Amino acid sequence: MAVNEKKIKQSIRGDREALLFLLNQEKEKLYRAAYSYVRNEADALDVFQQTVLLAIESVHQLREPKYFTTWLMKICINASLSVLQKQKNVILIDEIKLSTLSTEIATSDEKLDLLDVIYGLDEKYKTVLLLKYYQDLTYEQIAEVLGEPIGTVKSNGKRALAKIKKTLKGAYIDERTRPI
Repeated sequence: MAVNEKKIKQSIRGDREALLFLLNQEKEKLYRAAYSYVRNEADALDVFQQTVLLAIESVHQLREPKYFTTWLMKICINASLSVLQKQKNVILIDEIKLSTLSTEIATSDEKLDLLDVIYGLDEKYKTVLLLKYYQDLTYEQIAEVLGEPIGTVKSNGKRALAKIKKTLKGAYIDERTRPI
């Protein structure tokens, strides 16, 4: 039995020290996820704090120890969305990680255009892109976090990328392939 699996089982049985150990291991990932949603430090810290409190209060409800990290991420995402709904502020993608979506994006104007396109996507598409390219989650993990079938998650990811490519194609790709 792995150390973390043992700690997770101890946490589920009520061992607060084991839970704090696990939360300490996940704190950077949770903070980055929260920040990528709410886009400011104060709100990200609030989301992180809410995530920790909800985890402490409800860890006994976790049925499968192997899903601990996914469970925490789901709490974090839900807390982030709650903060955003209160603020009516829907900025979900961190500019730093946008370069992973396309290696051809070079100038800051192009990055801003890409941001505009991403912000224009439906939330279900933005969320999949965020989890896939910012949090480096697999489609299986994203499906677990969102509580959706894996096929839906893959479709949403492909549709999001297709919409981005279609929107930006006329502006950048065509210009680069035209003879001078």
